[in-house]
Amino acid sequence: MKLIVVLVGLAFVLVRTVAGAPGLGWYLLAWALFAVAVWLARQAPDRRLAVLVVVGGIVMVTTGLSAPPSSSTDSFRYAWDGRVQAAGISPYDHPPADPALAGLRDGWLFPSGCEARGLWPLPDGGCTRINRPTVPTIYPPVAQGYFLLVHWLSPDGARHKVLQLGGWVMAVVVLLALCRWNVRTAAYWAWCPAVPIEAVNNAHVDMLAVLLVVLAMRAARARGALLGAAVAAKLLPAATLPGALSGVLANGLDWRRVLKILVPATLVVALAYLPYALVSQASVVGYLPGYLQEERYESPADGNRYALVRLAMPDSWAPWAVIVLLVLVALYVLRYGDPERPWHGALIVSGWLLLLFTPGYSWYALLVVALAAMDGRWEWLGVALAGGVAYVAGPMARDSPATAFYIAAALAVLVGWTVRRRSGTGPATPGSSRSATAST
Repeated sequence: MKLIVVLVGLAFVLVRTVAGAPGLGWYLLAWALFAVAVWLARQAPDRRLAVLVVVGGIVMVTTGLSAPPSSSTDSFRYAWDGRVQAAGISPYDHPPADPALAGLRDGWLFPSGCEARGLWPLPDGGCTRINRPTVPTIYPPVAQGYFLLVHWLSPDGARHKVLQLGGWVMAVVVLLALCRWNVRTAAYWAWCPAVPIEAVNNAHVDMLAVLLVVLAMRAARARGALLGAAVAAKLLPAATLPGALSGVLANGLDWRRVLKILVPATLVVALAYLPYALVSQASVVGYLPGYLQEERYESPADGNRYALVRLAMPDSWAPWAVIVLLVLVALYVLRYGDPERPWHGALIVSGWLLLLFTPGYSWYALLVVALAAMDGRWEWLGVALAGGVAYVAGPMARDSPATAFYIAAALAVLVGWTVRRRSGTGPATPGSSRSATAST
């Protein structure tokens, strides 16, 4: 009964979070209720918990449909890219502000008045809901295919709603897949506040990449191709490739396994980019180089990158130190990872990538949440919380509360690793109630 009450409270707080002005207090309250729910679930009978995970998870993701996108405008760019492609134009060739695309503008994405909050000015006058309207798209080709599909499926006047429904469908599919994997640890995904807020309400395309990664971890034969599709949907899933090759260096380099994963992954990425490369007059890389510069990945001195590493060394060293540390983490997984649990290695590399880069975008951690649910490693959920705090609280300077949350998340991972190593508790395995109970 207590668990049901907490879940009802969590659903109410999530509705308030997406329907009201973005606020750190409501966001932290949602995460606190989520933590309580996960704790109470430890003692729930398997059959009852299965119902609460499935029904409760569907209720949670549905809260994301209760309001328009509350804290991100990325979905407006998705809708625009879909519209541009439907007109037979490559989204990599023209920014939304280009007068050549003026005939595609409507009153939703390009309102007549500029008094509303969150609008971006256009060089030729007027304004738009699309962020960074003077630069071309940044999104890879599989994501672009998804945007085009959503455009075709959207009735007139649908605006953001079909994108949110797409996020809802994918979040539920991942939930059901994780429940078949391990119903107890599936609660990490089912009730996590980041899922309804970022995957559904803000409709981030990261959800498509997460779905492809989860399917890849369940499909050994098609794993390389599915991971390639995930990379071509959002580049971040490239961090899961070392996990797919876990233990490949254990007894010398296993070239057969390397080729089995990397060849189909590379082919899928290349084939996905090929149509756009053939028709685009500009680079299909789009705004990616500008985005990396904008986010201070190259020169973090006045930005918010590498916050944890910068606590221990000069700012100018941080990018190189992060590269070295990530290479070491990947090599550890390639040498000592369990090939029977590729999701475990994928979680380690993906999780440490976010801890070392300390991004200010909470939706990047959706992948870590899904992998944590697969692996039964609750301690990695703090990465998603830290990213959410960084985004809601604003730019993450050294005195931002997000830095403390990232420190706490890193410590939780290290403590969890130490405790499990001493107790001999391994990662959760599909269908294993014993390991699920021990890991929860």
